[in-house]
Amino acid sequence: MKPQDIITGKSSLWIFGYGSLVWKPDFKYKRSKVGYIQGYKRRFWHGDNYHRGNNETPGRVVTLIEEEDACTWGVAFEVAGSQLEESLKYLNVRETVCGGYLTQFVEFIPQGEAQSPIQALVYIATADNPIYLGPASTEEIAAQIAACKGKTGHNIEYLLRLADFMRHSCPDVDDPHLFSIEAACLAIIRPILLAAQQPVFA
Repeated sequence: MKPQDIITGKSSLWIFGYGSLVWKPDFKYKRSKVGYIQGYKRRFWHGDNYHRGNNETPGRVVTLIEEEDACTWGVAFEVAGSQLEESLKYLNVRETVCGGYLTQFVEFIPQGEAQSPIQALVYIATADNPIYLGPASTEEIAAQIAACKGKTGHNIEYLLRLADFMRHSCPDVDDPHLFSIEAACLAIIRPILLAAQQPVFA
């Protein structure tokens, strides 16, 4: 969907983020809600040759994979008025042009009791994308994340900030895929950090 097609006839819109958007939306919005969508699992299966990697060593970022019994937690942002066009214009560059993500609408369920579902726009990278990397072992994904850096920063920052969001905003939700990669990545970099702190004697 093109940005102009998304906003046709709308005065406001909810946008669901499940990756870097949860801590770094970088667009103006009216309000936000933590919650989840059903029927999708979050996986570090998409390549990133711009924000968190490059063409030679692409980083790994999350996308959504359809799975009937799964759910993915994140943040939905409501944009209204002039924010609507401005946010979609910005996200079209950040997520679609530079990230290779496509858009579709999903049902977002806000955290807490007696909350009505909301139709929200989401960005998803699919397997037919040229920079889609697909599944790999926890250790392989962690090693790739630990080594990569792009124009926005280190790939490991992306991983750690996402894990931090889940722990603080969704403390009762387990995310084995995310947390196992975090643990494996920290196991790789801890010895390096410790070695760097050791005094050097001539």
